[in-house]
Amino acid sequence: MPYLLMFVTLLHLITLAILIIATMEKSWWVWEGMENSDLWHSCRYDNSTESWLCSPNTETQWLQAVQVLMVLSVVFSSVSFLVFLGLLFTMSRGGLFYFTGLCQIFGGLTAFSAALIYAIHNKEILEKKLTGHFGYCFILAWVCVPLLLCSGVLYIHLRKK
Repeated sequence: MPYLLMFVTLLHLITLAILIIATMEKSWWVWEGMENSDLWHSCRYDNSTESWLCSPNTETQWLQAVQVLMVLSVVFSSVSFLVFLGLLFTMSRGGLFYFTGLCQIFGGLTAFSAALIYAIHNKEILEKKLTGHFGYCFILAWVCVPLLLCSGVLYIHLRKK
C-alpha cells in the first residue's frame, strides 16, 4: 500500500508539472527559422539583439477555447491533488477517493479537448501559413491525457487502509 500511494502521488505530481509546462511554455507551434507560437504569444528570435521578441496572439474563439480548457485542466488537477492530501489525513479507513479521481478525469478530458481543438483548428488559431510543425508543448498536452485518465481511475479504485 505505501508503494502504491507513493506511485499515485508521484504520478500526479509529474502530470501536474507536465500540464503546467504545456500551458505556459512557448512551443505549441514552431515555424522554420526561429519562430514559435504558444497559447499566449507569438515569438521570433532576433539575431541582432540575441533575444526573443514576443507579441500577444490575436484572440480567436478557438484560441480562447484552448486557453480556457488548458487552464481548467491545470485547475482540476491542482484541486484534485489538494483534495487528495486533505482526504489522506482526514478520511476514515476504507474510504475511496471518488472526488479526487473525478477531478483527475475531468482534467484529462479538458486537456484532451484543448489539444484536439488546437490540432483541428490550427489554421484559424495561427492565422498564418502552416509551414511549421507542432511543438513540444502540444505533444506534452497529448501525453498528459492518458496520464490524467489513468491516475483518475487509480484514485477511484484507491481505498484508504
